[in-house]
Amino acid sequence: MGIKRIGKHLLEHQWRVRRIFPPQALTLIEQAIKAGEATHLGQVRFVVEGALDGKPLFSGQSARERALDIFAHLRIWDTAHNNGVLIYLLLADRKVEIVADRGIDAKVGSAGWQQICAAMETDFRSGNFAGGVIKGIQAVSRELAKYFPRHGAGPNELPDAPVVM
Repeated sequence: MGIKRIGKHLLEHQWRVRRIFPPQALTLIEQAIKAGEATHLGQVRFVVEGALDGKPLFSGQSARERALDIFAHLRIWDTAHNNGVLIYLLLADRKVEIVADRGIDAKVGSAGWQQICAAMETDFRSGNFAGGVIKGIQAVSRELAKYFPRHGAGPNELPDAPVVM
C-alpha cells in the first residue's frame, strides 16, 4: 500500500460525500431501488463510503475486499433466492464494485458486473454521481428481472435506503 493512497483516504472528508450525495440524491437512489425491485425478486443495496480509516486503510484493504466485507456485514447474502446485489462506491479510490450473491452471480458473471461498473465510472468521471448510481441500479435490476422476474407481490427482504458510511 502506498503513501499516496493513505493520504487520499486521510484527506477525504465526510462533507464531500454529503455534497455529492445530498438527501435529495439519496431519495432518488432509494426510489430507483424500489422501482427496480418492483420488477424482480432480487434485493439491491447501495453503499457509499468516503474513505477507509483505521485497520482497513492501514492493512491495504482494496475496494473489492471492503465491498465483500460490507456485503457480509449487511447480510445481503441472506435472501430467499440468493440474489442480493451490493453496489459499493469508495470515493477516495474512485472505485465502484458490485458484489452479487451466488444465485444471480452465476447467471451474470464478473464480466457482466464489470460492464455495469465501467458505465457507472464513466458517469462519475463527468461528475454525474447520482445519475451514474441510478443507471447502475437500473442495469442491475434489468439483469435481476431477466433471471428472477417478479410475479405478484413478494417480501422486501432488505432495506432500500442507501447507506452512507
